Amino acid sequence: MKVLDKTARLYMEGEKIRSKVNELSEEIIKEYKDKNPVFLIILNGAFMFASDLLKETKIPCEISFTKVSSYEETESTGEIKSLIGINEDLTDRHIVIVEDIVDTGTTMKWLLNELNKLEVKSVRTCVLLMKPEVFKGQFKIDYLGFEIPNDFVVGYGMDYNGHGRNLPDIYQLD
Repeated sequence: MKVLDKTARLYMEGEKIRSKVNELSEEIIKEYKDKNPVFLIILNGAFMFASDLLKETKIPCEISFTKVSSYEETESTGEIKSLIGINEDLTDRHIVIVEDIVDTGTTMKWLLNELNKLEVKSVRTCVLLMKPEVFKGQFKIDYLGFEIPNDFVVGYGMDYNGHGRNLPDIYQLD
């Protein structure tokens, strides 16, 4: 398969992803069934993961979105840009950040620091993919789908220069 100018090969089938999403949902329901959390979705990449996750997480909750970026092409710039900020009052609220992928952890660390300034009651992280080889964070991922090698992947919301997000499976770029 081609994604723009790159060859991509199947890395993880959608069925396996959705099975793990259901497991994560069950864990979240146990912890948050009586807490009315705010799910903070990180755009653009987490939209598909969040949609599947929240369809299964049948508890009272609110959903909000923020957009931050640290990537150009296939590389992290190490610099965080807040493109869409948080507009809700999150003071004294339970927050679950939903993110597609964590590699170095720079974006998540930045967001956790921003949320702590807002005096939230608690923050948990729900991440579909993590790259432990390059992770430099000092924070815990509370709900983790899969650990993967330091490969560039697309599909299931993740992209290469804006392409490939709509693929129901995850592909590795060669």
